Amino acid sequence: MADAKVIPFDDDRSRSGGLPRAARRRPPVGGTGSVSALPGQPDASPPPEEPQEGPREAAGRGGWERRIAGGLAFLRRRVTGEYDVDEFGYDEELTDQVLMSLLRPVYEKYFRVEVKGVENIPAQGGALIVSNHSGALPLDGLMLQVAVHDHHPAGRHLRLLGADLVFMLPVVNELARKAGHTLACAEDAERLLRNGEVVGVMPEGFKGLGKPFGERYKLQRFGRGGFVSTALKAGVPIVPCSIVGAEEIYPMIGNSRTLARLLGFPYFPITPTFPWLGPLGAVPLPTKWTIQFGEPIETDGYPLEAAEDPMLMFNLTDQVREQIQHTLYKLLVQRRSVFF
Repeated sequence: MADAKVIPFDDDRSRSGGLPRAARRRPPVGGTGSVSALPGQPDASPPPEEPQEGPREAAGRGGWERRIAGGLAFLRRRVTGEYDVDEFGYDEELTDQVLMSLLRPVYEKYFRVEVKGVENIPAQGGALIVSNHSGALPLDGLMLQVAVHDHHPAGRHLRLLGADLVFMLPVVNELARKAGHTLACAEDAERLLRNGEVVGVMPEGFKGLGKPFGERYKLQRFGRGGFVSTALKAGVPIVPCSIVGAEEIYPMIGNSRTLARLLGFPYFPITPTFPWLGPLGAVPLPTKWTIQFGEPIETDGYPLEAAEDPMLMFNLTDQVREQIQHTLYKLLVQRRSVFF
């Protein structure tokens, strides 16, 4: 916004013998002590200069103008439909401009996530990130998505595989698709990996998400190794990932199976604050998070028929699970406090 011109309010000829203040304060000319403006004559001095805008103010104003222009252009494309989505419904522009902007304050200020080993994710080409799962609500998946997007040198996008329930809920279904999530099936995952995407999977599923607080950081079964088979078929590396901090956001001390059956949920969590405090009890505790990406496990050296070898899949699944579990224990030993 341009600086407002200052209008002098002291040009009152009735004060100080009718001389304007500018005339009374003008320095003497030629050392005579005389003034150049006499009573009743107009002041011949030049008008005061307007304050100049500094480079910092100009840069700040230009930054805001660019943001406003970018926001208006974004809204215009939304209204006119001039934006692209891929075959899975992923809207990269909406994710970067809106969804990430909403998640980033929670990531940076509330959970204060610390990221380690992000360089283990390839700079290009497909990769499968396999992580533990916990916290009653899948906030760990969203924080993992921000970690990859904001910290990877290449700014890669994480495409998460979600359970059927995610795509059955109204509003959540649409947002998940827009954010790049897709159904956790082998066909979709393999197609994404062959397209060079970074795909995230949490094999514990609801067993990990809804486990009791007393079993925190103890990995549940990783299924039958379907994610290993998918990585082998696509020939992409598997990157183990360990997340510490999510287990304590909703300490699950009970599970109302009756309510879960009525609502069609796999579990209904009971925590020290929920449902006793109502909506306030749904606010997660502000724990301190650490996300660590481990050394990738290469799969491109195996023959094509390796994906059909149950023993190999079992061994690789166990290797990934043990690496994640070992890293979890190491991070827990290093952690000073749940909240700091």
